[in-house]
Amino acid sequence: MSDYVKDLMAEVKAKNPAQPEFHQAVQEVAESLALVFERHPEYRTAKILERIIEPERVLTFRVAWVDDQGEVQINRGYRIQMNSAIGPYKGGLRFHPSVTLGILKFLAFEQVFKNSLTTLPMGGGKGGSDFDPKGKSDLKIMRFCQAFMSELFRHVGPDTDVPAGDIGVGGREIGYLFGQYKKLRNEFTGVLTGKGLNWGGSLIRPEATGYGATYFAAEMLTTRGKTLEGKVCLVSGSGNVAQYTVEKINQLGGKAVSLSDSNGYIYDEAGIDKDKLAFVMELKNVRRGRIQEYADKFKGAVYTPLDAKMDSNPLWNHKADCAFPSATQNEINAKDAQNLIRNGVCVVSEGANMPTTIDGVKLFLDAKILYGPGKAANAGGVATSGLEMSQNSMRLGWTREEVDNRLRMIMHAIHTTCVETAQRFGTPGNYVNGANIGGFLKVADAMMDQGVV
Repeated sequence: MSDYVKDLMAEVKAKNPAQPEFHQAVQEVAESLALVFERHPEYRTAKILERIIEPERVLTFRVAWVDDQGEVQINRGYRIQMNSAIGPYKGGLRFHPSVTLGILKFLAFEQVFKNSLTTLPMGGGKGGSDFDPKGKSDLKIMRFCQAFMSELFRHVGPDTDVPAGDIGVGGREIGYLFGQYKKLRNEFTGVLTGKGLNWGGSLIRPEATGYGATYFAAEMLTTRGKTLEGKVCLVSGSGNVAQYTVEKINQLGGKAVSLSDSNGYIYDEAGIDKDKLAFVMELKNVRRGRIQEYADKFKGAVYTPLDAKMDSNPLWNHKADCAFPSATQNEINAKDAQNLIRNGVCVVSEGANMPTTIDGVKLFLDAKILYGPGKAANAGGVATSGLEMSQNSMRLGWTREEVDNRLRMIMHAIHTTCVETAQRFGTPGNYVNGANIGGFLKVADAMMDQGVV
C-alpha cells in the first residue's frame, strides 16, 4: 500500500469510525487509483478522491408510524447523496435491520463508480431504514412507506435524486412510496424507478441486475474463447438478483445448482431448471417462505442450514465453473475464495454489492481467474433504472426486446471499459482496477470541469 493510500485510509478511519464496510470500499478504490495519480497528479492536487469520499449530503430522519395493533413504532431513515457530478443522485433504498450509516455510505460510494460505468448520466446515492418488512402485513408496510416518504419527498425529485429498490424494497414498497410522493407533491414524475409497468415502470427492470451479472460473466468468458454453455454455476441468495441470474444462466446454456437465504442453502446437482425456478419465485415473491422448502419439494436437492460458528460458507465448497454471489456484502471470505479456486471455479461475477472481502479479492486476482467486481458486474440493475428514467422523461415505453438489447449493449460497454482501462494502466485482465479507474475518470473529469463545489 502506497504512503498516499495509507495516509488517506488513516484519515478516512478517523473521520468515519465504526464503519468497516465503508473503509473497505474506499481502500479497494484507493489502491487502484494509486496507478492513476502517478500519471495524473492534477487529480491529487484537486483532492478529487477525497471529495468523492465525503458525501455531498447525509440525511437522517425519524420515521414514526402506527402498526396494525395501534402501537407507535419508530425507525430511522437515511439518504446519502454522495456525488452528483455527472447527473442526479441515483441508488436504491434498503429496508433491513442491518442498515446503518456505514453500510449506506459504502453502498453510495460504490454507486458513484457503478453509475459512471453504465455510460448513463447518473450520480451516486443510497438510502433506507432499519425497518424490517419480512413477515409484516401489507398494511404495516404501507404505513411505514408513507411515513418514510413523508420526510424523504423534500429531498428527492426527477432532476435531483431518483431512488430505486434494494434489499427489502420491491415492487410493493416502491408503489406505496410513489403513491405518497405523488400525493404530497401533486405531480406524476419519474422520481422512483422499479415502478409498476402500468404506471411508468420499465420492462426488464426486475430482471436487470441478475441478467446483467450473467451477461458480464459471458463477456469475461469470451476473452478466453469460452461461453456459459454447459458451465456449472453456484448462485447465492434467492431474491430478485439470484432468481434472474438463474433464469439467464439457463437461457445461455449453463446450469445453476444452488440458492440460499439467511437460514441456509440448497444444492441441486440436477440443476435449477425453469419449473424449479418458477417454484422458487412463487415461494419467495408470493408466499415469502424459506428456501428449505425447495429441498422438501424436489428429490435430490440437499438443504444445509446456516452455521454461524463456521469460518466459511459450504455453499462455496462445491465443484463448479462459475460463481455468482448474489446475497449481500462480504459473503465470500478468504477461505471461501480458496475453496472456490480449489474446486475449479474460473469465473466470479458479483450480483451483490461488495460480496467478497479484500483478502478474498486478492486471492482471485492472484489466481488470475475471471473476477468481475460488483460495481461492474451488477451495474445492469441501475443501468435499466436509467433506461426507465429516460422512458419517463420521454413519456414512452420500450419493448422487452429493446430494453434487453440496450442492457446487453451496456454490459458489453462496461466490460470493454474495464478491459481497456486495465490494459492502459498496466494491469491487463484486472477487472478491479479496470472498473475502479474507468468509473473514477469520468466523475473526476466532470468535477475538474465544475470547480471546487
